[in-house]
Amino acid sequence: RALRWAIFLAPARGLRASPRARSFFPSWVIDRYGSNEVLRFTTDMMFPIIHFPNEVFFKVHAASLNPIDLSMRSGYGATALNMKRDPLKLKTGETEFPLFFCRDVSGVVMECGLGVFFFKPGDEVWAAIPPWKQGTLSEFVVANMILFQVSFKPKCLSHTEAAALPYVGLTAWSALNQVGGLNQSNCTGKRILILGASGGVGTFAVQLLKAWDSHVTAVCSHDASTLVKKLGADEVIDYKSGNLEKQLKTLPLFDFILDNVGGSTEKWALDLLKKWSGATYVTLVTPFLINMDKLGVADGMLQTGVTVGSKTLKHLFFGVHYRWAFFMPSGPNLDEIAELVDSGKIKPVIDEVFSFSEVPKAFLKLEGGHARGKTVINVISRQ
Repeated sequence: RALRWAIFLAPARGLRASPRARSFFPSWVIDRYGSNEVLRFTTDMMFPIIHFPNEVFFKVHAASLNPIDLSMRSGYGATALNMKRDPLKLKTGETEFPLFFCRDVSGVVMECGLGVFFFKPGDEVWAAIPPWKQGTLSEFVVANMILFQVSFKPKCLSHTEAAALPYVGLTAWSALNQVGGLNQSNCTGKRILILGASGGVGTFAVQLLKAWDSHVTAVCSHDASTLVKKLGADEVIDYKSGNLEKQLKTLPLFDFILDNVGGSTEKWALDLLKKWSGATYVTLVTPFLINMDKLGVADGMLQTGVTVGSKTLKHLFFGVHYRWAFFMPSGPNLDEIAELVDSGKIKPVIDEVFSFSEVPKAFLKLEGGHARGKTVINVISRQ
């Protein structure tokens, strides 16, 4: 696998511009931040162009929404993401608009850059596009292989099913494996607690941890308990049935906690970990982007560093590890996820599917909260 992905690091062989740049295609965009009314359907967006040898151009069959799309629609993270898009501020006077949403995509390769040898036109692929890149809520998209954004789609899934997994899968993988240090060889018998187990990341994490032979306790609402049990959770706790903290304190201590909820849970959740045993708490709810939006880049990064540093030292003093996790693009990890999917160990969990013309309804669905898996959008009507 390492050799397979290393070939994408071959030296650039010049620019490649597609003649389709003069053509247009349909997409959903925003021209300013706000609520659902800022979403705009257009048929006059210019085709994305392959600028670099390590880029892949493919046709989108399906995409899916994530909570970050809803937040970004309102301007969340704009300061940090714009810095990432143009770190040297070379595009003076330009803005990030029109802005595309959706991180997940499943589709078919149409064209490859001169430095791409692993994919070819006609290949079915899936990908998770980072938030600082233009999204996938359009008929065509370009992905960069240097960032390892693309992998072969699992053979057993349709495009609609495949679009539900990449972003949440890589986010969960980042939290559990890259930050939390969990893997197939060290998870057997470990007691894992998942707070917020019925959403996209939670439903994936439950399945991944069971594939790694962990004991999983999942927290969700009562109406999601049947779903979470079917995914393999050993114990399911209804957070609405009483004081959640008290319910969890009646259980044996945990080796690892994945927190998809944040807020007040952080104040007591770490007390549920086994002390001085390497037990770890990882949260996906952090103030990193909010700090930069409020304080600017320099002060925001400073405040973030102080916050995470102080919390890490504080909890280390009491014998547990405190960590933040974020989405990390990784084609090799998508390869591993695809293997787990094709072996039947992980299945996509889809809350609802919308057509391309129903994108505003899909955002409203996500805005309503209490998701049971992912909200998927079929860009091509039949999958």
